[in-house]
Amino acid sequence: METEAVDVSGLNDWEVEAGGAAILRTLKFKTFNEAFGFMTQVALTAEKMNHHPEWSNVYNRVSIRLTTHDTGGLTEKDFALAREIDRAAGGRT
Repeated sequence: METEAVDVSGLNDWEVEAGGAAILRTLKFKTFNEAFGFMTQVALTAEKMNHHPEWSNVYNRVSIRLTTHDTGGLTEKDFALAREIDRAAGGRT
């Protein structure tokens, strides 16, 4: 998908990566344990969906990149997982 064609308006705090091949979100938590708990919850959901994020965790921050490697860009799988991540994140930014 081209950057102009990617609509993230229905998602919370997601941005389109330059080139439009992925969507990105960074979340901040109060503690490392809270961040890791969130990642565990999302990991279980991702496994059920058979679609896994690229992500990293540094103390209380979790950075997430969603793309579909098989297609080299974004698919509905990415947006479905983003919606699940939004639910798991609640109101966190």
